Amino acid sequence: MFKLRRLSDRPILEPIAEHVFEREAVFNCGVVLHEGKIHMLYRAADRDFSALLHPEPLEEYKFVSTLGYAVSEDGINFEREKEPVFVGEGEQEAWGVEDPRISKIGDTFYMIYTGFGGKRWDNHRISLATSKDLRTWERHGVLLDEPNKDGGLLEDKVDGKFMLFHRRMPHIWAAFSTDLRTWEGHRIVMEAIPGGWEEAKIGIAGQPIRIPQGYLLIYHAVDRNKVYRLGAALLDGEDPSKVVRRLPEPILEPEMPWEKAGHVPNVVFSCGQVVKDGFLYVYYGGADQVIGVAGVELDKIAF
Repeated sequence: MFKLRRLSDRPILEPIAEHVFEREAVFNCGVVLHEGKIHMLYRAADRDFSALLHPEPLEEYKFVSTLGYAVSEDGINFEREKEPVFVGEGEQEAWGVEDPRISKIGDTFYMIYTGFGGKRWDNHRISLATSKDLRTWERHGVLLDEPNKDGGLLEDKVDGKFMLFHRRMPHIWAAFSTDLRTWEGHRIVMEAIPGGWEEAKIGIAGQPIRIPQGYLLIYHAVDRNKVYRLGAALLDGEDPSKVVRRLPEPILEPEMPWEKAGHVPNVVFSCGQVVKDGFLYVYYGGADQVIGVAGVELDKIAF
């Protein structure tokens, strides 16, 4: 058993009113360790989410999500750019791009993100972009042409194939591909559990990372009251579609005022984590408005 501890009592990133693209919210960020620094792509929003109060998306309440960019040497203090580095394009991204998860495979960064078209609330698709420098991105389009979220690529290949984690409600799924276009072998990796803190739905946080025991999977879980928490599971080191052990209690839950109150209350939601100098840093959105960080020493992770 282990728990994450907050590394700051305050958000490490907050909206900046003078920056139109992030004046209302910064949250749900992907991270990667590169050249000794932690690089972050975070979701930013230009308006509040009052649109969510309506049965269908309405243009008069439209909010647009883009991805901002920030870098840190110590994992807590970030310097960010004044303009987004990735913005929505085309019909499927008319309301923007959301929830990036970044994997480095070879010398290429692979970003799985959600394109939200805004025709309906389920008009979201898992999409892929690649980069060599984390600033200039090449789009590769929709990976799964179905309502789907919480996608992330394992950084290791499995039997010579890419492994994609995704969510078909309400469970965590996986699929495999040799070319990043055709995905086969869809299977449930882990199911939501009725009657508790992971009852309504679950989805991966960042892509699973290799640890001595296998692969560490951090995931978010939602209960019937729409409280979002983080949990952890150990995946098999040879077959990451198999769960070896799943912790019965959450490793992080909303406790701070900025996690309990915001655009969407009672939310801690992560899209990324990195290991730096033997320490696991987990970055998360608080109440869909700000970004926090928590972590634990790698040698204290136990199942």
